[in-house]
Amino acid sequence: MAYRKLGRTNKHRKSMLANLTKDLLNNGRIETTETRAKEVRKFAEKMITYGKDGSLVSRRKAIAFLHNDADTVKKVFDEIAPRYAKRNGGYTRILKLTERRGDDALMVILELVEGDAK
Repeated sequence: MAYRKLGRTNKHRKSMLANLTKDLLNNGRIETTETRAKEVRKFAEKMITYGKDGSLVSRRKAIAFLHNDADTVKKVFDEIAPRYAKRNGGYTRILKLTERRGDDALMVILELVEGDAK
């Protein structure tokens, strides 16, 4: 599986992606760069899929990835995952904004979509 290194060491990258995923799941939307958003999207969708499964193994995998943040895992399993019960993926969307002034990085909003598929 190919992934982006994002200019970080392995531990720093994993920690950053876990923290961005936690922020997205807790707040419903985050503003970040496009490359980070594309990476975070993978993990956020995986956490919601774990929540839909609801098994103890899935809960433990989610807790391990989210650095033992039991509150976020509880929110995913009890509130977020049931909203997407009839949806087979595609839980997030990326809305493009403008370039960041300092380095011209494309800024985006990564957010959870609302409810069931149409």
